[in-house]
Amino acid sequence: MNKSLKVVKNQLPEGAAMEEVLNYFKSGEVKANALDTVNWKEYPYCPEVSFKIAHNCDEIFLQFNVVEEGVRGTFECDYGSQPWTDSCVEFFMIPDPAKPDYFNVEMTCIGHGTFACGPNRAERHNFDDSVISRIRRVASLGSSKIVKESGRCEWSLTLAIPFEIYGIDGAAVSGKTLKANFYKCGDDMPVLHFVSWNPIGCPQPDFHRPEYFGDIIFE
Repeated sequence: MNKSLKVVKNQLPEGAAMEEVLNYFKSGEVKANALDTVNWKEYPYCPEVSFKIAHNCDEIFLQFNVVEEGVRGTFECDYGSQPWTDSCVEFFMIPDPAKPDYFNVEMTCIGHGTFACGPNRAERHNFDDSVISRIRRVASLGSSKIVKESGRCEWSLTLAIPFEIYGIDGAAVSGKTLKANFYKCGDDMPVLHFVSWNPIGCPQPDFHRPEYFGDIIFE
């Protein structure tokens, strides 16, 4: 199954404050997309996750909303973090259909994480803080360490990702269809889970499978 969605173009000005981005998503102008595909029966748990995505000529705006059992955010910086072990949301995208490289943004519930690119899981370049710091973010839980082993936990993470760090011209992206997928995981969470937007057809959990990316259509 190949899902598709529209990436709404908005009128936010270049460098709009994150408060403006939050208010934009709150306005209801952007549809929430369910992130609820359980691909592997050995890991049946599915948190309540949705995401919204939009863009202007400079940035991709992405908001994840999560309700899950327990919450975990142990990394208080980007460098050296392993976000996939915590309450983690991820966005993988191929910015240039003519090249094999895909980029992955992986962030914890407290807004710390990694940004990397490469053609597969093994051959990846991890960007340093000079690049990752350009991804603006607001986490509803703040940016300090938090661990809660049980109970209903609700949180959101909002990102503003510059097109420039993907090596593409955001002013020329309108009308294009790119390949992408969205994920929720937590390898060290009380209940291990691997949930995606577009279904993944491999036998074991693996998010690094660009052949299973869906279509995102930029307005």
